[in-house]
Formats: sequence, structure tokens, C-alpha cells
Amino acid sequence: MAGPVQSIERAAAILRLLAGGPRRLGLGEVAASLGLAKGTAHGILRTLQHVDFVEQDAATGKYQLGAALLHLGTSYLDVNELRSRSLNWADALAARSGEAVRLGTPLEGSVLIVHHVFRPDDTFQTLDVGALLPLHASSLGKVLLAYGTAATEPGREPELEAYTRHTLVDPERLARALAAVREAGWAAEVQEMSMGEAGLAAPIRGHGGLVVGAIGLSGPVERICDSHNQPRTGLISLIREAARAISRDLGAARW
Repeated sequence: MAGPVQSIERAAAILRLLAGGPRRLGLGEVAASLGLAKGTAHGILRTLQHVDFVEQDAATGKYQLGAALLHLGTSYLDVNELRSRSLNWADALAARSGEAVRLGTPLEGSVLIVHHVFRPDDTFQTLDVGALLPLHASSLGKVLLAYGTAATEPGREPELEAYTRHTLVDPERLARALAAVREAGWAAEVQEMSMGEAGLAAPIRGHGGLVVGAIGLSGPVERICDSHNQPRTGLISLIREAARAISRDLGAARW
């Protein structure tokens, strides 16, 4: 029986390295981390880039996982499994934050809500399971866009819809916001989909570190944000802790 193919092993190691952290890596960082010559690492990265498994940032020259690979990663994960692994953590998040919690996955250019925990009070609330949210105007959608799990389709929808005066409809502003999401590891929406409402979300990762969904909380802007309209740090910590816990249950390495 033939032995392993070294170039494939090295390509797999590069993909695991890129999946293992929230930030992009430069050629030198990739080569040094895996003990490869820069020329060897560059050749493998170029090949992976050619098949859309890796993307290179035009401004920095650094690399991250490509959309094609991320879409492959989500295809194996059944939505019911994602939901079942998230139930207890979503309930706990709603109890600790005092806000409504939703779990989202990509579906045909939108966010599909697959689980919804009501805010733990006596106010009237409507179940959102099965609802579709816009990618660019929701915190859940921004997470999916930022990590390549979902993509807008400019050929079919050339203009982004403005739901409020705060909605990000300019492609350049949206791109900068998504870069900030990748840097911070969480996303926010502040009156971008509905006036008076705000939300936070964080990525859920599956096996290999690929983002397969997002968990988010939402509520009145005065409860989600402070007096300066900035998301409350305590809620950010809670949402990220819940996302990490679900990711571990799905087989993601520590991140």
C-alpha cells in the first residue's frame, strides 16, 4: 500500500493552522509554525487559493480559510444536531443575560432561525423559529458573513436593503464592519434592523474550527448597550462563553 502524500499532509496542516485561530496569518507565520520553507508554504497556499480553500487579504497579504472550504464544512452538520447541542447553553444564556436568545444558520442568502429561547419575563413574545433575517442587518448574519459561512449574492441583489437609517448598506462600510467582527470575535447590531432594538452574536465552530452557525441575544437597545450606545461588556462575555461551549460540544478544538 502506498504511503501518505506529503504535499497533501502539508496542505491539511496549513488548513488546520488557519482554522485554529480567529486571525489571518502571514506567509512567514505559516511557514514558521509548521517548520516549512517559505517557498514550499507559498506554493501550497497558492494552490489552496486557486481552489478557493484559502483567501488572501489584498491589503495585508495574510491568509485565512476560503469560502469554498467553509461551505464544505457546514454541509456535513445537520441543523438538528446543531440545535440539540445548543439547547442547554441557549437556555442558560437567556437565564444569565435576561434577554432572548436565537440560533442562526445560513439559508439562501439569509439567516434561518433554528432555535429561539424567549426572554425570561412575562412580556408578550413571538416564536421566531423558521424566520429569515437579513445577513447585513443582523448580528447573527454579520457573523456568518464575516467568517464566510454565508455570502451575499450581488448578482441577484445588487443593493442592500436599508431597514433603518442605521443599516449598513454601503459595501465598503459593511466590509470594514465584517473585518472588525473577525478581529473581535463577535458582532453587534444597534438599531440596524429595527429601531429601539439591538443584538449581539458570536460564531459557533464545528470540527476543525470551521464556523457552522451563530448564537445571539437581542433586546431593547438600552439593555443591550450602555449610555454611549456601545454593547455591554458583560453581555459580550456571556455570548462568547456560550458560543465556545457549544463549539466544544460540536468537536471544535479550544479557541
